[in-house]
Amino acid sequence: MDFTDETIPMPRIGDQAPVFDAVTTQGKIHFPLDFNGKWIILFSHPSDFTPVCTSEFVTFGAMTEEFKALNCQLIGLSVDGLYSHIAWLRTIREKIEYKGKKNVEVQFPLIADVTMEVAHLYGMIQPRESSTNAVRAVFYIDPQGIIRAIIYYPLALGRNFDELKRVLIGLQTIDKYGVALPADWCPGDEVIAPTPGSFNAANERMDKPASGTRCYDWFFCLKKLPEK
Repeated sequence: MDFTDETIPMPRIGDQAPVFDAVTTQGKIHFPLDFNGKWIILFSHPSDFTPVCTSEFVTFGAMTEEFKALNCQLIGLSVDGLYSHIAWLRTIREKIEYKGKKNVEVQFPLIADVTMEVAHLYGMIQPRESSTNAVRAVFYIDPQGIIRAIIYYPLALGRNFDELKRVLIGLQTIDKYGVALPADWCPGDEVIAPTPGSFNAANERMDKPASGTRCYDWFFCLKKLPEK
C-alpha cells in the first residue's frame, strides 16, 4: 500500500473515525466498533523505551480510572512491535517512578503498528518531524464514532494531561448542555449561552436576560451550569 499524503488524506474533525483491526497488548481490537457507546482517546507516541513517552505512559496509566469514570477508553499506538510494547510496559510497572507515580500498570490497549498502516491512516507520521516514528497525536472520538477534536505535539514535547482531560470534559459539556466554552474554561466555570438566531431574539435577550445569565452584549452572554 502506498502511504503518501496524496493517497491517504488525514482525518478531520467531524469525520467518521477510520476503521481498522489491530493487535494490541490487550488482544485484537476492531476499531472503533469494539468501543461503541464510549468516548475514545486514540493517541500515538514516537517509540517505546524513550524518556518522554515513558513519562507519558506513567501518567496515562495512573489516570486510566479518571478517564474511565468519564466513559472514555484510552488507546495508545506506536510503530513498535507487540513484544517491545510488553517489555516496555513491564519496565514501567517494575522500575519507573515519575512525579510520585510508581508501580503503574498500563491496562488500556497499546496498538502494535509496525507496518505504520494505522499511523498513516490517522496522519500520525509527519515526515518533517520523523518519517520513522509517529508524532504525539491525540484524537477524541465520540460515542457515535465521530472525530471531535485533534491535538498534535512534536516528538520532544510531552503532553499536558490536565488539558487532555479538560478537552474531554469540555466536549461532553458542550453536547449535554448545548453551550460553547470560553477561553481558559475549566469545569465549574461559566459557559457561553447560545447566540440568538434572529434580530428579535437578540433584542429580547437584552431587554429580558434569562435568569442566571450575564449579558455584556446580545452575542456575549455567560451563565452557570447546574453543579452536577
